[in-house]
Amino acid sequence: MNGTIKDVVWITGASSGIGRALALRMAKAGYRVAATARRAGELEALAREADGLVVPVAADTTDAASLKAAVTRIEETLGPIGIAVFCAGTYQALMGAELTAAKARPLFELNFMGTVNSLEAVLPGMMRRGTGRIAMVASLAGYFGLPTSAVYGASKAALINMAEALRPDLARHGIAVQIVNPGFVRTPLTDKNEFPMPFLMETADAAEAFYRGLHSSRFEITFPRRFSLLLRLLQMLPYRLSLALTRLTVPKEKSRQAINRTA
Repeated sequence: MNGTIKDVVWITGASSGIGRALALRMAKAGYRVAATARRAGELEALAREADGLVVPVAADTTDAASLKAAVTRIEETLGPIGIAVFCAGTYQALMGAELTAAKARPLFELNFMGTVNSLEAVLPGMMRRGTGRIAMVASLAGYFGLPTSAVYGASKAALINMAEALRPDLARHGIAVQIVNPGFVRTPLTDKNEFPMPFLMETADAAEAFYRGLHSSRFEITFPRRFSLLLRLLQMLPYRLSLALTRLTVPKEKSRQAINRTA
């Protein structure tokens, strides 16, 4: 990993879920962690749990100016950001009959453009210094189009594509780029799901896998491993087979109503 154990780590989406668990894990390992999310109260609670080893910096990732101000504050307080982890994102299940631009836009604004805003805030400093590490959280849903995930999966597929394009480009500037593709992890978002979630991971286990991946040279960090292999296999099948399989997972009317209640 570029840098040392004393690197400043900036984590967005740190008020809950994987981002929160990773902030605690990295603080425990001795990193200076700055945690960003919109919910200031949740960030303050995180800082207390971490015994002050996590610095809360509230900002909205859909607001580019807010993020630039956050990065300025972090670097003035803690020092140059060596590792940036972009976890901010959300999920909404959408069937074809429910798909509208009004519902799709917020998902892309947060999941994709929120990451672009974060990159815009942190990249100039890393490029000037000629060092850094960036990890963007996408999803295994970005591998293949899955029923109910038409917009969510598309936003995550866009992140995967962007990371693939940036990896060789930013390597010339001493900046490592990684993509993180989790499967189902027990978080406040997945707690709302009323359908079976194969290979569901506990948040602490996911954060540990994430942490180990950040300390590797791998481009992709993915967990749980078995689920990622199954979806990779789905990618490799001819469409007549893969689409026949995913058709079996389309929710029936009763299940669709349950999905709508979680939105």
